[in-house]
Amino acid sequence: MSQYFKDVTTRVTLWNPATRVAQMFFRMTEALEPYAERPCGVVDLGYDEYAVDPEVFAAFVDKLAGRYLASNHPILKSMIAGYLPPAVVMVERSGRTLGALTAAIERSREAISLNDDAFDPDGDTRELRRSVEAAARAMPT
Repeated sequence: MSQYFKDVTTRVTLWNPATRVAQMFFRMTEALEPYAERPCGVVDLGYDEYAVDPEVFAAFVDKLAGRYLASNHPILKSMIAGYLPPAVVMVERSGRTLGALTAAIERSREAISLNDDAFDPDGDTRELRRSVEAAARAMPT
């Protein structure tokens, strides 16, 4: 059994994962809303389908990607790193891009790690791109 994440503007399927995977992704999306400080643009329609507002979702994922790249906190980054690849794939499948992946990134002053400095926006962008490419191959539509 699977569920659908569909673009509300085009009705194009952005992703058709297994039910448990879809439910986890949706719950993670909801949980990240306060961190992104913006709505996610994904609604559970309750019948094996999620409606994705592509503009709102792209802005949400862009904010998360920017915060991920700006952070020096290795634990915070590892938590966000698992969510971002499928989210970026869905943004790109909707025809949108993320400014955070091409912008100059400044070091964040939030959630600073004093023990281990993991600030590496160029390396993290390259690794995220590799993870996005791998995720895209594993994400049926």
